[in-house]
Parts: sequence; structure tokens; C-alpha cells
Amino acid sequence: MSTWRLECGACGEEATRHKATVCAHCHKPLLARYDLASLDGAALKKAWSTRRGSMWRFREIMPVESDEDPITLGEGETPLLAIQVEGDAADLELLVKDEGQNPTGSFKDRGLGAAVTRAALEGATEFVAPSAGNAGAALAAYAARAGLPARLFIPEDTPDGVARRCEHYGATITRVDGLIDECGRLSAEYAEQTGAFNLSTLKEPYRIEGKKTMMLEIVEALDWEPPDAIVYPTGGGTGLIGSWKTLEELRELGLITRSTRMYSVQGTGCAPIVRAWERGTDHAEKWEDAETEAWGLRVPGALGDFLILDALRQSGGGAVAVPDAAMREGAARLGSAGIGASIEGGATLAGAGALRRSGALKAGERVVLFNTAHLLTY
Repeated sequence: MSTWRLECGACGEEATRHKATVCAHCHKPLLARYDLASLDGAALKKAWSTRRGSMWRFREIMPVESDEDPITLGEGETPLLAIQVEGDAADLELLVKDEGQNPTGSFKDRGLGAAVTRAALEGATEFVAPSAGNAGAALAAYAARAGLPARLFIPEDTPDGVARRCEHYGATITRVDGLIDECGRLSAEYAEQTGAFNLSTLKEPYRIEGKKTMMLEIVEALDWEPPDAIVYPTGGGTGLIGSWKTLEELRELGLITRSTRMYSVQGTGCAPIVRAWERGTDHAEKWEDAETEAWGLRVPGALGDFLILDALRQSGGGAVAVPDAAMREGAARLGSAGIGASIEGGATLAGAGALRRSGALKAGERVVLFNTAHLLTY
């Protein structure tokens, strides 16, 4: 049986689980905490290895009880692909976690699959969220699977193809004259007015729990030996926070003995986390006039900024910004290795090159790049 509680990632206050949103005291993100001391790590490892079909094979440290069925489309179990490249990153052992092979084509399936599951089990009757693209498609698909309506607020300049993907699954679309932060404001207003459950990034605690399964799969694929570093394309940063959370949980379960350096990569036109990292601050100020072709990275202000920065510092990692042109080149180079990479995926290869030039990454190190979406989602 999965037993967990919720606590604030900022002030540590415990929260009730039913239809949880954010901390009632400081309005910061909540994190799920499991009774890991009661679990046998070795037995879990064996059990997980015998299960296949979706990310829910790790259910003992996920937000479902033993008698509950998750809402799933078969998300997870994406490949970890070795690549060789020329240039600055040529002497690294590069592996790509190819999240483009999820049901709707991105890593968002993991987070929204977990969030929709928990909310539906607790009685949610409608969902709302802001999206720049892939999160909207994922929410629309999982809401449809749950038999519940979804409304999405998307920036006005979001390509028509993205909106059509969301509408394909039955979601209602509202275009907004503004960026993702304005869409987030309108989503919150809609939730308050209608009672729809708001699944905005880090406005509920379970998208992290779905995203953390990426790192679970990586460590398992590497025979329980964590990589030296990961390079993560950071918008809201849920997957990076989840990756660090996974490593902490696996250490407590006795399944790993060392950690992984976390590196955040953003676009030079929207790099609030990089700027905060360079200034040594605990929070990231909003980035004004954000502009980048990588929609997933066009997040001027992340609610979990302090959690992202804490993960970077605790892990001994860092942050780097790369221009859009370098992201496009990185995506093309991943394409030459047979990977249908989104521009955000391309950002990780560009970021790895920059980190190698600076000496942050060392020759021969095993480095995992996250391709967060398939190029066809664009």
C-alpha cells in the first residue's frame, strides 16, 4: 500500500491530501513524502523489474493506493539512447532520454497522467490549465481518458497545429493575448469561478510525481548507477525538481549511494533561472519581454524557482543559457542520430557543449540529455 503525506516545499507545513493545491500558509508548492523507512528497497527493485506497461510500475512511491487504478495511456518506459556527436561534447558519454515516444509525444504525459489520476480519484469533475503546447495536449488526452472535460488557456501566438491537437481530444481552447503567466492567471480565475480543478505547473503536487519516473527509469537502465550529470531544458522545472526528488528517495531506500549533478538549460531570451543562479539568489525574478522559439522554455517566472535552484546547488550542478540558433542546431544534430528532437531537446545538446567548454562537464563523464518532446508535436 502506498502511504504518503504532503508538505510544503518552502515552509515545511503539512497539508491535507484531498484535492490538494498549494500550501495554505505560504502558497508555495506541496511535495509528496512517502514512508520510505517502511519499504524494502531491494524488494522494490525486484518487483519493479518484473512489471511493464507504464510508469505506474513504480506505484509504491507514487500517489496511488494499492486498490486504486491509475488513468493511463501507457506513458513511460521511454528509451535511453546512446549517441556520439562531434564538437565540444564529443568526449562525453552522451545518453538521450527520449520522451518524444510517450503517447501524446512529450514528457508532459507523465506529469498530467499522475495529476489527472489523483484529482479524478478525489472527485474532480473538470480540469483547467495554461499551456504553451505539449501540456495542453497531454491534459486533453488524459482528461478524455478519465471521461472529464478540460479547458486550456494558450498564448495567442501558439501555432494552430498545437490547438488542433488539444481539440482532437475534446478540450475547449481559449487563446490569450499574453504569455504563459497570463494564461496561468486566467486559469486560476476560471478554477475559482467554476470549480474546475487547476492543474497548472506546481499548483498541485502530483505532476512532479509523474515526472520523477523519468529519473527512476534512467537509474534502473544504468543498473542502479546514477549518471554523472543530467542536462535539463527548464521552463517550469517540474521534471528537474522531480529528478532530484527521485535521487533523494532512492538514496533513502538504499538503492543508490551517489548522486547526479543537475544542470538547467534555458534560452538566452528567457533565462530567469540562469540569471538567479549566476547572482546566487534563492529565487528567480520574473524575466521581462521573454522571447524564444522554444515554447516550453518561455516561462518568465516559475512557481518552483526556489526548488529548482536548491536542486542545482545541492547537486553541485549549475545553469546555462543558449541562443535559439544553438538549440536548432542541437535538434538537427540529434536528428542525425535518429532522434526526433524538439527544439527544447536540442537545447540540452547545446547546453552540454557549453558546459563542456566551461569545464563544468569533464571528459568521459556519463551525461543524460532530456529530449522532452518529439519534433512532430511542433
